[in-house]
Amino acid sequence: ETGSGKEVVATALHHWSKRRANGNFVALNCGALPETVIESELFGHEAGAFTGAQKKRIGRIEHSSGGTLFLDEIESMPPAVQVRMLRVLEMRQVSPVGSNEERPVDIRVVAAAKVDLGDPTQRGDFRDDLYYRLNVVTLSIPPLRERRADIPLLFSHFVKKASIRFGMAVPPITAG
Repeated sequence: ETGSGKEVVATALHHWSKRRANGNFVALNCGALPETVIESELFGHEAGAFTGAQKKRIGRIEHSSGGTLFLDEIESMPPAVQVRMLRVLEMRQVSPVGSNEERPVDIRVVAAAKVDLGDPTQRGDFRDDLYYRLNVVTLSIPPLRERRADIPLLFSHFVKKASIRFGMAVPPITAG
């Protein structure tokens, strides 16, 4: 579910792995981008590839090479982009929009969905072959309402962050 900490978990996986030293952690919410933009964001583009592409741009996949690419709300990825993503995972190469060049990439993909993609009835337009390519390890992250013991820890964390941000002492926290 939204707000359950999927990106926090993906960041921790990257942070505690050997990939941290070699590459970037790159996050992309597939549901937040219009279909006309997601392809360029993921794969990059060459100058002049489309109206408004004035200069070459490295995509998120290539930027995360050596590191971790986190794709949130992957069930929202358009079918045509799913086909291209499947090819990247199979060939370990990316081809920017407007280019014939294939560039090698070394990525680990962590994908999150708001629906159970393991259930074919909930999968919808999500490609079976991409699902099976991504479904190597599955982690289920329960919503915060099912993890009430985490609330005091989270509250304390955010109070400390706010105190640093505003240059104030951490107020005493009492049970109320």
